[in-house]
Amino acid sequence: MIRALLYLVVLWLAKGLWKLGFRTTAVQLAVMAISTPVTWTWSQAMLTGTVFNPLTDWQYETPSFQGMIEVFSRATAVGLIETISSAGDTLKQESPVQSGGTAGVTPSRLNTEPVVGKAAAGEKIRIGYRNPTGGTITVDGQIILTPLGGGARRGGGGGRARPFGGRRKGRR
Repeated sequence: MIRALLYLVVLWLAKGLWKLGFRTTAVQLAVMAISTPVTWTWSQAMLTGTVFNPLTDWQYETPSFQGMIEVFSRATAVGLIETISSAGDTLKQESPVQSGGTAGVTPSRLNTEPVVGKAAAGEKIRIGYRNPTGGTITVDGQIILTPLGGGARRGGGGGRARPFGGRRKGRR
């Protein structure tokens, strides 16, 4: 609630600066609220027949902005099942989690292929693990949520923007 109120205040200030002609400052202020990737890690020992949703207590389980997610998961043994969905779209249908990990070690890009997908504003991100085996398996994982968009710039972002009111330099 407080975060949403702070976000609205920042956008209100940016709109006021835009009207006063401080266009560069207004765009910087508007983008500042959601401009950096956020990470959440987990490590959970799962007994036989249990289920686990690691995003239950994460503040970005339902992001307030468009984003791209990357999910890394590794288990200590074979048999753990994982399902990943975002905004109603299934990113990974119920299938085995990569095994061979060490309990308590966060998986990285060097040894684990991420599941990548889009996170829609106001829609839940869900990760579900299920242990149908006869033993305890530890699952380690992380999710990286990167905000998308280029602020007030048209075209969505990416690349370097020209200064407002500026012309291209060089030959035409």
